[in-house]
Amino acid sequence: MSEFQWILCPICKNKTRVKIRKDTILEHFPLFCPKCKQETLINVSQLNITVIKEPDAQTQSR
Repeated sequence: MSEFQWILCPICKNKTRVKIRKDTILEHFPLFCPKCKQETLINVSQLNITVIKEPDAQTQSR
């Protein structure tokens, strides 16, 4: 296995501009995809990438 790995966009599955190594740890990282123009929050630990799902904004009721 190579020393680094490109992070793939979780939406369109294309390569982003971010490389990670086996010892990389990212928490709440805003990953931007230049192809689909979407930004996604991710966590990375030991080459495992998990997508953070944010709850949609709720309107306040009175």
